[in-house]
Amino acid sequence: MKELSEFVKTRRKEVNLTQKEFAERAGIALTVVRKIEQGKTNLNMDTVNLVLSMFGHQLTVVSTKELKNSNNKNL
Repeated sequence: MKELSEFVKTRRKEVNLTQKEFAERAGIALTVVRKIEQGKTNLNMDTVNLVLSMFGHQLTVVSTKELKNSNNKNL
């Protein structure tokens, strides 16, 4: 969550938007932006994807099997 929170906060500031302005443009509540930037872990993936879509990104579910295969390739 730390990487996500840092990414969103940095990118939001790069486009010179306050948290409130960003929330309005993303179509989400201000409290959601604050929770993401604070690194809260109880977030809805669809809501997080609304935020990330503002930057052309999206979270997806990755299975344990995919993670293991990815780690084995890097060895």
